[in-house]
Amino acid sequence: MTSLTRISIIARKIIRYGIFGVILFIIARSTVLTSVRIYRHFYPEPPPPPTVKFNKLPKLPFPEKQNPEGLTYTLETPNGELPIFSTQAKVYFMPKLSPYFGSLDEAKIKARKLGFSGDVTSESETVYKFSNPKVPSELKINIVTGVFSISYNLSSDPSPIEKKPPIAEVATAQVKSFLSSGELLPDDLSGPIKPEFLKVENQQLVGTISLSDANLIKVNLFRKSFEDLPGLTANPDQADVWFIVSGSNLKEKQIVAGEFHHFPVEESNNSTYPIKTSQQAWQELQENKAYIAKVGTNENNNKITVRRVYLAYFDPPIATDFYQPIIVFEGDGGFVAYIPAVISDYYGE
Repeated sequence: MTSLTRISIIARKIIRYGIFGVILFIIARSTVLTSVRIYRHFYPEPPPPPTVKFNKLPKLPFPEKQNPEGLTYTLETPNGELPIFSTQAKVYFMPKLSPYFGSLDEAKIKARKLGFSGDVTSESETVYKFSNPKVPSELKINIVTGVFSISYNLSSDPSPIEKKPPIAEVATAQVKSFLSSGELLPDDLSGPIKPEFLKVENQQLVGTISLSDANLIKVNLFRKSFEDLPGLTANPDQADVWFIVSGSNLKEKQIVAGEFHHFPVEESNNSTYPIKTSQQAWQELQENKAYIAKVGTNENNNKITVRRVYLAYFDPPIATDFYQPIIVFEGDGGFVAYIPAVISDYYGE
């Protein structure tokens, strides 16, 4: 009996100390994990080295234009400082040939689906014009790149502007339906939609602030974000894909103008590249090395106050090889400037 009592006591001690051991292990593990999390918060683990698998990159295809002379910059962000960026960003491959066209026969099929089944004329070996047999509207297509434009002769037929244009949501749906009818609505054309109200004044289209004063509405379709970074165009107020919509009930009179400059991005085919710090980009801005995308209301003001600095991607207006990051400076009066984000060593001549 004494032996059984001793075994019972030993068993209880083993259980008691075992429970204490488990509790101590849980406390110790929790303490270690919390300490690691705190440490990594202040000293984050560095990312893996950039892969730079595309080697040297071509320079960004910013449009050629002369920057204003003598601009000076003052930084007035919310905290008075430049932001801290990651040390690297992704660069995406852009296929050289568009999948939308490729031959005159394919272009004819696309044009017919869009309602342009009339006469075909050639402007060059790659650019063709298609007429609409019902209305004075013309479609111009580059059969190699897939770039196309639409123009409606309102002087010949002003009826599209006789009714008030639809609200932005309806106009956007009409534009997307129009593109879908020609199988020309890319999946990544799902970014911000920017409507503009337009009115006809002295045979010119000018902006107006309200739908009630407008004769037409312009719909800008921007590309979706990549890595949570927006896509910005050479003119930040206008997408590379935009269309002007009327209030007509007739389908062939609804799209009175538009341009489609869209080049696909292979999202799965990317590589990381080292990027500049915001301080380096700020220095380049002060040295007049930026592309001034928009001067805004600063034509007669050489002193620009910069309010916001952030990363984005440049959505090119022409065919190019890569979709690349930029550093954006936004200032008072609508000022916008771009600096290539990838460090200069990784750009070719």
